[in-house]
Amino acid sequence: MQGKIIWQQGSGKSDNLANLAIISQWWKSLANKDITLAQRLIPPTGEVDELNWEPQRFDEKFEIQSPEIRGITLYWSKPDSTQERSTTPHQLVLDTRQQHLYVFPQSQTQLVMRVTLPQIVYETIELKNPHIEFSSDGENRWLILRDTQEKIEVRASINWTEFLSLIKQQISN
Repeated sequence: MQGKIIWQQGSGKSDNLANLAIISQWWKSLANKDITLAQRLIPPTGEVDELNWEPQRFDEKFEIQSPEIRGITLYWSKPDSTQERSTTPHQLVLDTRQQHLYVFPQSQTQLVMRVTLPQIVYETIELKNPHIEFSSDGENRWLILRDTQEKIEVRASINWTEFLSLIKQQISN
């Protein structure tokens, strides 16, 4: 899975239009979901990762209605409101791992908006025919799944008694 997908107004990069389409699909997929919309001033360094994104007084939490991108403008509304809201960005950054969309409005270049889903979204890694190993280091017992083709290893510290009980239960079902 990609980390960050960036669209920037006026960019000549070959993937700019495709990135806007991906971001547009993600934005549209938020329909009828609870989101948090936060706004922060961009620090002098320009790094939004340095910002304090802990909940603050004016952050908004609501079920987003009719999210769509028309042209380059993001549109949405709140429940029980007939008023459509919008912002036209000069840049959009979608963090696919954290499920955050950073919106840099044209009208307020010192501001960044962040749209997030409040629940934790886990990244799923699918291993096809992994090598399975069990090991112990004296203190911990490990279940190790290794995909040699993809060069991925997953290590899980487990309680053997519970693990064996779970396997027996799954086999009997």
